[in-house]
Amino acid sequence: MNNHSGHDHGAHAAHGGHGGARPGGLSVSEHGYALELDATILAAGVQPISFKVTGPDGQAVTEFVPEHEKELHFIAVRRDTAGFQHVHPVRDEKGTWSTELTLEPGDWRFYADIHPAGHDGTLTLGIDAAVAGPYDPRPLPEASRLARIGEYTVALDGDLVPGEASELTLTVGRNGHPVTDLQPYLAAYGHLVALRVGDLGYLHVHPEGEPGDGVTAPGPDIAFMAVAPSAGTYRLFLDFQHEGVVRTAEFTVRTTSATPRPHAAAHAAPEHGGHDHGHHGHHAHH
Repeated sequence: MNNHSGHDHGAHAAHGGHGGARPGGLSVSEHGYALELDATILAAGVQPISFKVTGPDGQAVTEFVPEHEKELHFIAVRRDTAGFQHVHPVRDEKGTWSTELTLEPGDWRFYADIHPAGHDGTLTLGIDAAVAGPYDPRPLPEASRLARIGEYTVALDGDLVPGEASELTLTVGRNGHPVTDLQPYLAAYGHLVALRVGDLGYLHVHPEGEPGDGVTAPGPDIAFMAVAPSAGTYRLFLDFQHEGVVRTAEFTVRTTSATPRPHAAAHAAPEHGGHDHGHHGHHAHH
């Protein structure tokens, strides 16, 4: 577990590379650090992926400061925002990382969220990869405040406001009842990634509070502080763990002014509200 609370990380995001005028993940190289894939043309299906992060000296980085229990968070998403995956590769002593992704044909964006030892904060590096095969891009899901994943629903309350920190609250239910026994996942009760539609600029936010702090309840509400770097449309992906399974709820959100909006329950569910990773998804990569 790191020393940063979700609020601290949110404040850093508002003033650092992950927020404000420019989100993270738009560059393959930043502050002398670069993301290098072993292959940028990949086959479809469950595929092994290997890569390294090189430092200002040109050598592979082998020392990282863990953030939310991991040295590196790896995110994959197709350019149409389908296929979101958050995995945790394994690093060898030479600095090569390895994992598996489930890939459909199309153009993909991969992100490495890292805090290299000796650097003064976190970085998100992004790189494109092409997956061979006929590409059938999906239309952007309609904006919605409610996601369904099997028996689970996740309701979104709050707004993304351009250039301002705002609170987002995600409420987890199951079969119509609030879930009050969420399990810690990556030192939090939820893990949220927001991507700006159009360029897939990456905003990585974390919840306020953390498990075991004596204040933060294990559901049904998970509160985040987020800063939208600009007006526009964003895709939000919430990972949460319950009964040993990590699930992902997905939302399409448009930025607004600071005017309050109706509560999430009044809105319809999207067609593709999220997915259940079962016992094979994230756990295979820990």
